Amino acid sequence: MSESNSTGARVAIVTGAARGIGAATALRLARDGFAVGVLDLEESAGKDTVQAIEAAGGQAIAVGADVSDAEQVEAAVARVVAELGPPTVLVNNAGVTRDNMLFKMTEADWDTVVDVHLRGAFLMARAVQKHMIEAGWGRIVSLSSTSALGNRGQANYATAKAGLQGFTKTLAIELGKFGITANAVAPGFIQTEMTKATAERIGISFEDFIAAASKEIPVQRVGQPEDIAHLVSFFVSEGAGFVNGQVVYAAGGPKA
Repeated sequence: MSESNSTGARVAIVTGAARGIGAATALRLARDGFAVGVLDLEESAGKDTVQAIEAAGGQAIAVGADVSDAEQVEAAVARVVAELGPPTVLVNNAGVTRDNMLFKMTEADWDTVVDVHLRGAFLMARAVQKHMIEAGWGRIVSLSSTSALGNRGQANYATAKAGLQGFTKTLAIELGKFGITANAVAPGFIQTEMTKATAERIGISFEDFIAAASKEIPVQRVGQPEDIAHLVSFFVSEGAGFVNGQVVYAAGGPKA
């Protein structure tokens, strides 16, 4: 373990951790006792998350990297190893949307979404798995979505999120014998900047968007980033070692 990780804590990397679900997850894992690599496209974007973790007595560093770039991913993981220690938890949360109907969707819209979600998860998992294997213990959690079941105007996003489920199940089979589990969380409507952007795209206020969505959800509310962070916390816990290759839809009601 790196000397800079003075607590001897296990190390987690959370991608897309500057805000939303990623930030909530990083904060939760820090409270659970992990030292956290807060990874986002720009290092400066993760500073607020790091400061919040440190203010609560935790340990974290901000790291900038494009998860779809292999060299940047390798450099980011190497930095986490050097400053915190070998990572044994990975949360693949980084994501973008480029919503449009099929006939309007550009190749760039498709490539950007698939690259960040799918290629990014692949590159991150490939970079960290060796540290997990050496430790004989690891947890990989990838963020899918209810959009994996199909969603109008999201052919790219739905495909990427469905792909993450197949990726997760394959990692579970390949890595299980090394003490590593891989699971996925598929959130429904979560109140984040991303869903706010969706409301803007379809031309209604975020408040009205939330109100309308709440009426269709059995628990009669939309989700909060902390709801997803709590589930990730379970998946990466010591007690979840027999839960492997699963996809849990966290959507306030039943989904396929």
